[in-house]
Amino acid sequence: MLPDDITTPAFLIERSVLHRNCDRMRRKALDSGVAFRPHVKTHKSVEIGRIQHGGWTGPITVSTLAEAEYFAANGFRDITYAFPIAPDKLARVAALAARIERLSVLIDSERALHAIEEYHASHGHVFDVFLKVDCGYHRAGVDPDSPDSVRLATAIARSEAARMQGLLTHAGHSYNASGVEDIRRIAAEELACLTRFRALLATEGLGETLRSVGSTPTASVVDTFSNCDEVRPGNYVFYDAFQATIGSCALADVACSVLATVVGSYPERGALIVDAGALAMSKDRGPDHVDPQFGYGIVCDISLRPLPMRLVALSQEHGKIEAHTHVPVGTRLRIIPNHSCLTAAMFDRYYILDRGKVVDQWKPVRGW
Repeated sequence: MLPDDITTPAFLIERSVLHRNCDRMRRKALDSGVAFRPHVKTHKSVEIGRIQHGGWTGPITVSTLAEAEYFAANGFRDITYAFPIAPDKLARVAALAARIERLSVLIDSERALHAIEEYHASHGHVFDVFLKVDCGYHRAGVDPDSPDSVRLATAIARSEAARMQGLLTHAGHSYNASGVEDIRRIAAEELACLTRFRALLATEGLGETLRSVGSTPTASVVDTFSNCDEVRPGNYVFYDAFQATIGSCALADVACSVLATVVGSYPERGALIVDAGALAMSKDRGPDHVDPQFGYGIVCDISLRPLPMRLVALSQEHGKIEAHTHVPVGTRLRIIPNHSCLTAAMFDRYYILDRGKVVDQWKPVRGW
């Protein structure tokens, strides 16, 4: 049983499931002969970053400079900042890059390249650069079929201010999938996109440009990584209700949950209130394209057995659960979050469980 002195809401991690998820993805990359650069934005924790690399430090991907600085201070020396670089952050990037082996940035516009060249002209710093390519998500990245994208890639490769590291993409639209075969189709498109674009660049003399891919759904369902050179999944360390519903994993693969306490019980109207609201769960609606009535997470008992209940509404601190059985005030429940990345970011510490006992506490980095 979990100790009664854990203040709720609390973020819980099943240590054995976490290790199993990390080991499986790392072995797949190793067996496929591709470089492994896992994303750390899901957990923002040095302890889990090391678990991703089998207990050691290694190449990682980050989404914020706060993550990059934190992991660099803890021995991680090769970091990709996989977010389009803002010109006003170049000085901060250059300062950190001087302290580690490599800090790569991401660009997808001529304006961003010009900002790098202007900084280089004033300070002499040469930036390691990935070109972001849109493989169908349409969030960021250049069109791989546009001549303008070829010109930008060529300009990066020939710029004195940049060292071209390769092409980077993210198949975020795989989260819109409705099953394993749908995810596999998107994975094939992701790989084909970069390979096709690389072939165009080869005609401009850029050679065998590195292809970096990464999304947890696509990385999870393929048997082997092919037609790419580097993989960057992140959510797989925890998985979540969303991933289990679309087919990326089984529910038993989800390593995290939120511990909550029932603070209001209203059997006459079939409702409970728990102390895990939007600031504990996030308001990610999860796989509502699969099930419009999915709710904000999977409600479970203290042993993580799903219950016939739905988390139907969230306000800042209140979570409203639809329940047609009486549950006394003070009862503790566990909720599997829809989106573990957002939910984990709500907490300043993680409780690490082994066989139902808390064996450690880890503190993630916060901020930007």
